[in-house]
Amino acid sequence: MFLGVDGGGTKTAFCLVDPGGRVVAEARTASVYYLSEGLQIVEPLLREGIGEVCRAAGVEVPDITYAFFGLPAYGEISADVPVLDAVPARILGTGNYRCGNDMICGWAGSLGAVDGINVVAGTGSIAYGEHDGRQWRGGGWSELFGDEGSGYWVAVQGLNAFSRMVDGRLPAGPLVGEMRRTLGLTVDFDAIDVVVNRWHGDRARIADLSKVVVRAAEAGDAVATGVLREAGRELALLVDVGRTALGFEAAQRVPVSYSGGMFGSAHVLSSFRDALALEYDLREPLLEPHIGAALYAARLHGHPLRAGQVHPAASLPH
Repeated sequence: MFLGVDGGGTKTAFCLVDPGGRVVAEARTASVYYLSEGLQIVEPLLREGIGEVCRAAGVEVPDITYAFFGLPAYGEISADVPVLDAVPARILGTGNYRCGNDMICGWAGSLGAVDGINVVAGTGSIAYGEHDGRQWRGGGWSELFGDEGSGYWVAVQGLNAFSRMVDGRLPAGPLVGEMRRTLGLTVDFDAIDVVVNRWHGDRARIADLSKVVVRAAEAGDAVATGVLREAGRELALLVDVGRTALGFEAAQRVPVSYSGGMFGSAHVLSSFRDALALEYDLREPLLEPHIGAALYAARLHGHPLRAGQVHPAASLPH
């Protein structure tokens, strides 16, 4: 039984896959993104999710053969890596697991753990690829000075556009009404109070405002549409630099895929596709990231499963 754990920016998803590739059970908890609340949140959430997915599968924790834990921000603070690496042992009671950044889950799920590049654009953004045993990551430099094309980045661009429209520095479009409704504003300057004072700059809540930008673009807002198309171009740039870093040959069509909620926007996805040159083989994601994590766990254990062998269960509840 192989356990996959994908710790995204807004949730943590768990699944168990049997040796035949059947997804036996799935579970979900709050995000283990610990940079805002501290390392102490990681173990209880992982313990909760593992217990839930094991109960759903009708197995005990010791029945897990191997596990992969894709954790947000893993590897970005060197001192935290050994602390995070030690957490699963206390829950599983064994050393039959590996931890890594959650970008690996997106890559393994989207491409079926084959050579190529995957771009994740959820709350944050990051890219990961493999080629002939080489590994590469790009992006993921945090919401303060990176994560271009992510939900957080789109939301901040949307808030900036809202402020400019209200001031008259940009022509007002549907974004203004959408933002007022979502933030519950009767006075526009209360946006500062909501986002800065009440939300305390909460990363996930701000990133959720990317949905406002998407709705405004669907309503014909040219500025919102421009933000989303720029997001797609930023994400495609990660693919270009990854291709070079991984040493793909000039004539080789590199497999590329994507994961994360921002690719649910037709504007982001079409812009991403348009920005990629012909030498890329853009593929729709094969599996969800948490199932990709289980696929990677099986591979690490020496029991590789092809994506076509994996039979997902019903979707997780929202």
